[in-house]
Amino acid sequence: MLALMSYGLGFRNLSLGFREIYSVMAYNFIIDFSQLLHVKGCGRSNYTLNCFCRVNPEILKNVGQSITTLPPTFTPHKAIKRIYDQRKQMIETGEGVDWATAEALAFATLLVEGNHVRLSGQDVERGTFSHRHSVVHDQKTGQKYCPLDHMLMNQGEEMFTVSNSSLSEFGVLGFELGYSMENPNSLVCWEAQFGDFANGAQVIFDQFLSSGESKWLRQTGLVVLLPHGYDGQGPEHSSARLERFLQMSDDNPFVIPEMDSTLRKQIQESNWQVVNVTTPANYFHVLRRQIHRDFRKPLVVMSPKNLLRHHLCKSNLSEFDDVQGHPGFDKQGTRFKRLIKDQNDHSSREEGIRRLILCSGKVYYELDEERKRVKGEDVAICRVEQLCPFPYDLFQRELNRYPNAEIVWCQEEPMNMGGYTYVSPRMGTAMSKLGRGKFEDVKYVGRPPSAATATGFGSLHVQEQKELIQKALQSAPINTPL
Repeated sequence: MLALMSYGLGFRNLSLGFREIYSVMAYNFIIDFSQLLHVKGCGRSNYTLNCFCRVNPEILKNVGQSITTLPPTFTPHKAIKRIYDQRKQMIETGEGVDWATAEALAFATLLVEGNHVRLSGQDVERGTFSHRHSVVHDQKTGQKYCPLDHMLMNQGEEMFTVSNSSLSEFGVLGFELGYSMENPNSLVCWEAQFGDFANGAQVIFDQFLSSGESKWLRQTGLVVLLPHGYDGQGPEHSSARLERFLQMSDDNPFVIPEMDSTLRKQIQESNWQVVNVTTPANYFHVLRRQIHRDFRKPLVVMSPKNLLRHHLCKSNLSEFDDVQGHPGFDKQGTRFKRLIKDQNDHSSREEGIRRLILCSGKVYYELDEERKRVKGEDVAICRVEQLCPFPYDLFQRELNRYPNAEIVWCQEEPMNMGGYTYVSPRMGTAMSKLGRGKFEDVKYVGRPPSAATATGFGSLHVQEQKELIQKALQSAPINTPL
């Protein structure tokens, strides 16, 4: 067998139609690379988004078995065994895939394609919120085991690296930035313990990550994972300062860029990408998208906290694969969705919808729950998964779908924070092109301006959250701006 899997070998360097046999733990299977490369309607020129985010179902099942299997002689903690058993069931049934499993599938599929994957940060082996468990410990011997180190036969230890780092965001992020520049074919991720703590590395964001390509023509595909969300944990554990990253974005809010079919140009002309994804499948695709391009852009992810175990934040395995026609497939295909349309069965034109709510992040699930409670069938809710660069084309698609709806931006952050100041002028630009109004016609629902990111009182947080959710779904028109 040809031993082509070595450090730094990129998937696109493999010959078309090449077949190789690998051993995944106790499982033997064939990866037919021609199946991945020769997808109907997808050529090499437009592979950026249309092909390689998704994966062959057979490969998904096989790597899924590997990441959920521990050696027979290994004695895990009973809670860890239960988690791994649950993940195994997700793979077998193809239903209820959670956030951590989706991430492991993204890492695993990149590994079997020959890409180096690296993850560092404070407590990343376990995950700050005890969700990842990429490294487990034998309760009898203390031995460590990492399933992602055993994806390939004779897999080198350098193929996958997960490392708990010191409490120095500035130093560690700076190192990972340099690593990603020297290894562009590697998926290099840094995760903050809480997104709030990323301010300890603000110099790296300001001086290097946001502007390095502009100043020195150096590209990087570094992925920054920043846990973000208002759960009542106070002003030091709620906000990854989404507004700072959006403020440093260099796209023009008053000019709709050329939206070619591959979306390549819009992303290339932006200094980085900022996303706030709400489904495990979308997280899977956005990670894979980082590698399967012939250019590199930093990716800033507002990663979730309570969505890690939310009963509705699940994806079917069919939303990860490359088979069209399944329940997870829509006009955007099985790939990263920059905007997720309303999940109700709406036609291409719904004149009876009175309000279109745009939101981003976990607030969607609270809005949807309230909509069901009040039977708000005349309200549509869309999720902006990719904030920067802004998905003008998909927003205009929704404007055409709901011609009589008032347009609302809803967020849980204060008005001077979050996505509002970034998205509202871009929404206004898209609306004016269709004769649907302008910037001033975007209604705001969220917390009022504040110096602190969040209240320190749990009861006040609950009250604020309840009020903004109810306001977004109220029957009366929403006053502007508050």
